[in-house]
Amino acid sequence: MKFGILADFFEGAGAKYLTEVEINNARSNQHEFQGVSAFRQFLGTPEEKITYPATFFWLTDEEDEEPVSMQAFCTWSDVRRNNPDRSAEFHLYYAAESEAVVHQAQAGDLLLIARKKNDDGLLVILCPADTTITQQLLWLFGLDLVGTRASAKVLAPDESIRLGFAARAVLDTLGIDLEEPEPDALEILLDRYGLGFPPTAEFSQFARDTAEAADPVDDPDQALVDWMDHEEALFRHLERHIVADRLKKGFADKADVDVDGFLKFSLGVQNRRKSRAGWAFGHHIEAVFHAHAIQHKREATTEKRNGPDFLFPGEAEYHDASFNTALLTMLGAKTSCKDRWRQVLAEAHKIEEKHLVTLQPGISEAQTAEMQAERLQLVVPRPIYGSYLPAQQDWLMDVSGFVDLVKARQG
Repeated sequence: MKFGILADFFEGAGAKYLTEVEINNARSNQHEFQGVSAFRQFLGTPEEKITYPATFFWLTDEEDEEPVSMQAFCTWSDVRRNNPDRSAEFHLYYAAESEAVVHQAQAGDLLLIARKKNDDGLLVILCPADTTITQQLLWLFGLDLVGTRASAKVLAPDESIRLGFAARAVLDTLGIDLEEPEPDALEILLDRYGLGFPPTAEFSQFARDTAEAADPVDDPDQALVDWMDHEEALFRHLERHIVADRLKKGFADKADVDVDGFLKFSLGVQNRRKSRAGWAFGHHIEAVFHAHAIQHKREATTEKRNGPDFLFPGEAEYHDASFNTALLTMLGAKTSCKDRWRQVLAEAHKIEEKHLVTLQPGISEAQTAEMQAERLQLVVPRPIYGSYLPAQQDWLMDVSGFVDLVKARQG
């Protein structure tokens, strides 16, 4: 199927690091984002002041912190428009009521502004500096901040990020669910399974059978991404059909409204999304290993009922005291790591260097430095490498590299 791209939904974006005067009322009460002349690339040079509806966000990497957001507005104008003898100078002001979000930030934190298509307003996103969410957003919008200078661009279709699993994971943080055309295979899926979800292994097999994917032997990195993107698209569209059908039936029985039933259904939808993605990732990773005839044990048990997602060559070898431990390999699998990557450290004690494969883009340098210190090697599909900084990319291992490592150990 043809996936959407970010340029289908956004005109452009710009980013900069905040200064004290922009966010501290003791320094200034102007409610102005300064140093944004580069933003003319996507906000334009209008003759009159423009007021944009804007959604403000404060985002952090903390798992126990919900994003802070609110609706307000920004204005963009040439403050010298009535003085023809002076060159244009455009200013970007934010509404006073948005202080509740803006003043969460500190000097040096990131400000990213994205303009939606069809004059649908702005996203005004603030994040702590040097965090995963900051790195992800800069990657998503293709922005490169150097020093104190702002970066801005119009999103060109040939340079825009494809809205696959990794990109959508970042957009999910903002509560953005962008619609795209139904996959060609959706009709086949509905004919075969109706308005119900197939077992996860069957769903993943169906996705691999109907995806326009790379060969897992020639390019396991691209194949893994293609399979996940395709299954994610199939799942989202199937879910819409199932949820729409359930909502049509309603949650009322005569005069009574089944509030508990509605809440249970809603929670089930959310939980299914989370668990299904993890199962699908595991199924597709295992399909790569099957394609390469790699001996392995999925959901192995090592110590105290703990065990990695994948153990190579298997449990028997792991528990065999005479087996060379240098030939043992383990692999954890998480669609996103956050702080949960540390769980892998408690698995397979006999294997000193752990491996963890993820689809999470742009994990911060601080996090990957901790992983290195703990002897945990991060494995990332090659198409997601661009979300990591150059220094991180030198350390990362791709799926092909991991496959080669295990095959070499298995002779």
